[in-house]
Amino acid sequence: MDRVTFEGVGKRYGKQWALRGVNAFFAPGEVVMVIGPNGSGKTTLIKCLLGLVRAAEGAIHVNGMEVGADPQYRKAIGYMPQLAEFPRELTVDQLLRMMNDIRDAPSGSTDDRLIEALGVDALLDKRIGALSGGMRQKVSAVLAFRYRPTVLVLDEPTAGLDPLSARTLLDAVTEARRNGTTVLITSHIMEEVQQLGDRLAYLQDGRLRVLLAPETILDITRETSLSKALPKYLAQLPPAHVESV
Repeated sequence: MDRVTFEGVGKRYGKQWALRGVNAFFAPGEVVMVIGPNGSGKTTLIKCLLGLVRAAEGAIHVNGMEVGADPQYRKAIGYMPQLAEFPRELTVDQLLRMMNDIRDAPSGSTDDRLIEALGVDALLDKRIGALSGGMRQKVSAVLAFRYRPTVLVLDEPTAGLDPLSARTLLDAVTEARRNGTTVLITSHIMEEVQQLGDRLAYLQDGRLRVLLAPETILDITRETSLSKALPKYLAQLPPAHVESV
């Protein structure tokens, strides 16, 4: 069974369609890089998956549960937003404890390896409001992975992180994939897309234009870098064409 499915999903704001006719499946143990120009629908796709906005058309399923009024499906999702907002008056330790209560996580059930790996153990007594943007991103990464999700949604996860922390985070993604987690990552960094993604999902004007392995695009275009191959491949597609495997 596919871990996440989008079936004819559309979303509009007023008369403007942000997503239109999105059909996609994401399997267990797969990393899908979600890319596209600004305003292409990436953020709306994520918000629909998380239930933050309601799709106007179609259906989304996570682990066989339809995304809708019942939020239970979200317990399986770990989410790292691009800009994390937490209660500024809380310390990091208080935030972690609060999230344990919200998640109803039994003692010893959490995966806390990233706390030490990202240096968050040195931040536990600091208030969220006193942390830099990069430090808040580390805390956000810890929370995304902490509850052993079967689906990870990471929005520009390496933005604001130093190179060593970014590498640690991407190594955690690789391990999560190995353990069967489905990972969706938005990124503007073509090197990350090429190296990490099993498939890339390219959105443009709210439509899913491509859902293919990076290697397939490289083979078709006979290029060695995705930054050159993807524009060349897109130029070959007829208008509104959707290609997927």
